[in-house]
Amino acid sequence: MRRHDNDRQLPPIPLLPLIFLLFLAWVFFPTKSEGARIKDIASIEGVRDNSLIGYGLIIGLNGTGDKSGTLFTVQTLSSMLNKMGITVDAKSVKVKNIAAVMVTTRLPPFIRSGSRLDVNVSSLGDATSLQGGTLLMTPLKGADQNVYAIAQGPVSIGGFIGGAGGDTTQKNHPTAGRIAGGALVEKEVPFSFAEMDKFKIVLRRHDFTTALRLSKVINAALEADTPGLIAARPIDAGTVELRVSEAYQGREVSLIALIEGLDVAVDYPAKVVVNERTGTIVMGDQVRIADVAIAHGNLTIRVKTDLQVSQPPPLAPKGAKTVVVPQQETDVIEEDSKIVFMRGGTTIGDLIRGLNAIGVTPRDLISILQAIKAAGALHADLEIL
Repeated sequence: MRRHDNDRQLPPIPLLPLIFLLFLAWVFFPTKSEGARIKDIASIEGVRDNSLIGYGLIIGLNGTGDKSGTLFTVQTLSSMLNKMGITVDAKSVKVKNIAAVMVTTRLPPFIRSGSRLDVNVSSLGDATSLQGGTLLMTPLKGADQNVYAIAQGPVSIGGFIGGAGGDTTQKNHPTAGRIAGGALVEKEVPFSFAEMDKFKIVLRRHDFTTALRLSKVINAALEADTPGLIAARPIDAGTVELRVSEAYQGREVSLIALIEGLDVAVDYPAKVVVNERTGTIVMGDQVRIADVAIAHGNLTIRVKTDLQVSQPPPLAPKGAKTVVVPQQETDVIEEDSKIVFMRGGTTIGDLIRGLNAIGVTPRDLISILQAIKAAGALHADLEIL
């Protein structure tokens, strides 16, 4: 059977030249790097969580509650029973199946009454475990001492503790737990977008350059709807004020959603973070050094002790004893020191490559960076954790 010309296979494309062409395209036509979204580097003033806290009792523990010496636990139990019409003397109460706890949670913004919140409970006394316990109704208050939620329900600790006679087995932390959806919101935090004619955008990391760039990006995005409008202006290094234009009156949520998705090039100061405990060093690409010459060398002193036994010879005088005689040997090893010269304006990448050339370890690099900073040649903040 004859093969037509259209059925002939094309010759294979050489792989190596194709890879080379792709590499040239990546070098000479790099992709545009996007900045960070505004929602990731800033927040709207007033849109935040609020901390809630409360004091309560957990019941139903299997003898792992607070001991009788924890007075506030039995006093709380006695007061609760008295409110229920049961008169009990706190001095005569001795129970081991209750525990006093602190209940904490965070109240998100715009949450409404009837919503559920997860709460954390932590033992306040000397209870050994909260396993199997149930939290009684606990009011959760804010910083203004108003009750915003009520917590109640079974506690999940995600672990256990068991054993007897001094042999115990423990998993996770048995004196702290969590109640999923254990708090019911009773009061809302008053906050409304409709009543505001301007907002303040607060940067999480204050920087004048970033604040200026953020305002320019917002004005450029809003200029399409209202030409010549200057809605955003930087107030300081951490705040940008945004006025609601007539085009977005009554559509404040749409305005915030538009702004949150904008990209901004974030500027940050030169900084070197050093953790001496782990030998970890983190440096940004903005770090520069001035003219500096670095000499690095190690001096090792090793002392070796060999313990030898000296025994008395035959027919030795009475009272002769066998003694241990230490023999010490000392060696001093000094490595050849190498000198590396770094010119002004050197980047941190050039510095690392130069120090690696002389065999510097991370811990040695920490000492070298401290010395360069002390000499005034490191143009960056040096933070030691």
